[in-house]
Amino acid sequence: MNKIKLAVVDDHNLFRAGLVQILNQSDDLEVVLEATDGREFLTKLSSTEIDVILLDVDMPDLNGIEVTEKLRKDGQQDPKIIILSMHDEDQFILHLLEIGANGYLLKDTDPDELEEAIKKVYEKGIYFTDFVSRVMLNKATIKTRQRSGKFFNYKTDLSERELEVLGLICEGFTTAEIADKVCLSPRTVDGHRTRIMEKLGVHNTASLVAFAIKNDLISI
Repeated sequence: MNKIKLAVVDDHNLFRAGLVQILNQSDDLEVVLEATDGREFLTKLSSTEIDVILLDVDMPDLNGIEVTEKLRKDGQQDPKIIILSMHDEDQFILHLLEIGANGYLLKDTDPDELEEAIKKVYEKGIYFTDFVSRVMLNKATIKTRQRSGKFFNYKTDLSERELEVLGLICEGFTTAEIADKVCLSPRTVDGHRTRIMEKLGVHNTASLVAFAIKNDLISI
């Protein structure tokens, strides 16, 4: 397996240096970009290929929220994003997942869990800790949203097959694994995934799962 190329973006020099040292000890990981704020990171990103970003939220020049929104809007590179933060407020975490973060970890996370999160996000596009999953379940309250003058009910406007595929996506199965489980081709599964994301108005797997759990479309 090729090493997973990482970027570490944090304005606290001591924390960033320690994190880089820990990550580079792994045979599977390599930090190829460091930055002290979002603007510096985006400038460097244009000339560097990145697989996964470890992104601080509170930075003086383009914070983690702004960087995440810009990356997902631009779409020029689509690296996976793991937010590292000391914030544990429910709405704050949900917002970051819904705008496109692939995972959310508190800064006191154990190094072994951090490495596991990086590998899961790289391979499957998503990593939720038990804490983050509980946050989403606690907020599973919105069942409908108004669109074009009428209410769109997510549970009834997704087909049975789409709900089945959505549930398997939320359990972390890959396209190939889902195809095997539901006896469809991978291409058909990808088609279902695309239609589900279009119906729900989300743009990547992590935001899809966050939305599904928040809106009580599936249970975990």
